Amino acid sequence: MSESVSPLMSPADWRPMRLQTLLLLRWLAVAGQSAGVVFVAFGLGFPVPLWECLILIALSAGLNVYLVVRYGPHVRLSPRIAATQLAFDLVQLGCLLALTGGLQNPFSLLLLAPVSVSATTLPQRQTFILAFLACTIASLISLFHLPLPWDPAEPIVFHRIYVIGIWVSLICGTVFIAAYTNRVAHDARQIADALAATELALSRREQLSALDGLAAAAAHELGTPLSTIALAAKEMRAEVEEGSQLADDVELIISQAARCRAILAKLRNLNSTQAEIFAEAPLAEILDEVARPLEGRGKAILFYTEETDGDAPVFPRSVGLLYGLGNLIENASQFAHESVRIDSRWDASTITVTITDDGPGFASEMLARLGEPYLTSRPRDPSGSDAHKPGGLGLGIFIAKTLLERTGAHLTFDNVAPVGHARVTITWPRNAVLT
Repeated sequence: MSESVSPLMSPADWRPMRLQTLLLLRWLAVAGQSAGVVFVAFGLGFPVPLWECLILIALSAGLNVYLVVRYGPHVRLSPRIAATQLAFDLVQLGCLLALTGGLQNPFSLLLLAPVSVSATTLPQRQTFILAFLACTIASLISLFHLPLPWDPAEPIVFHRIYVIGIWVSLICGTVFIAAYTNRVAHDARQIADALAATELALSRREQLSALDGLAAAAAHELGTPLSTIALAAKEMRAEVEEGSQLADDVELIISQAARCRAILAKLRNLNSTQAEIFAEAPLAEILDEVARPLEGRGKAILFYTEETDGDAPVFPRSVGLLYGLGNLIENASQFAHESVRIDSRWDASTITVTITDDGPGFASEMLARLGEPYLTSRPRDPSGSDAHKPGGLGLGIFIAKTLLERTGAHLTFDNVAPVGHARVTITWPRNAVLT
């Protein structure tokens, strides 16, 4: 058994960033840089290359104005364009720091900001390029920079070891943000995508159930007028001359009315499982219901009930329960060689269902991660004709696990034997079900 491929969606490596977000961050940077330069120059009276600094700040402001006029604030940026703008912000900040003391300036920490934005929103490639640029700028301004603005009457001297320490801390911070934060953000996007796929699958199942109910209701409403049409047609048949064209038309009406009644009878049966009497069912019936569509696929599905204590548990026939169990049984049937075994047992405190197949089993290196979204698995059968095909994205098991956990279940995955025979154990607390 392995994980099924789901066509619902693929994991996203990034989220398109709105231009408005970068514009807002850049306006905040412009305001902060302007306030800092003006305060140091006029508030503290320290010597600052004021005009050079203001020109650099004006470049950022001018870029914002141009982007708003050219594209509008609500456009979604491609990774390349977003990374280019963040690279501009890094270079602008690096030049500003070079004019005001280099790494001796405490605001050199802000070199991490563009890398942080990239790590949370852009793909790894763009993030690593920006991280490399940030490290390069930090290295350059540690060597080439103007003196730190300070009171000329009280000269300040930074020891070389201290400056090297600041440089090392910036390099480490940049690498950490680029690697760790980007990975955490990517995992969060995967979870969000997979949960959306789960909700979509559940919504589709609920829509199908709703269509069944609508079909049954329509069949019920159409039954009376159709019976009236059939009755009127039979009365007409008694009054028309036999063998005439009108008699043939009446016979056609009667035959088509009978056909419509047969169709409506089928539509009424579509919603039979949703009737009040079938709103809940014993565990054995639930398992039989979800396994029945898999019969005739060349794999035997065997049911066993072990020693039990108490009455058979009764489950509500919820969409999530049916979909989750059906998905796991179908997955086992897909990768089994000959048979799938479904064992059920219960006692006063727990209810357990075990699904075991005689296939190649779960890959040992992935057992601990089964149930995570978009987990790539090994080929289905190493000795089969599809051994060259890549493994699935893992949404099938993720969706089944999520839906069953919503019913109160706990799932574990393992292999019965070292050579395979995958096993999924589903356990419910007794108080999580009806009886």
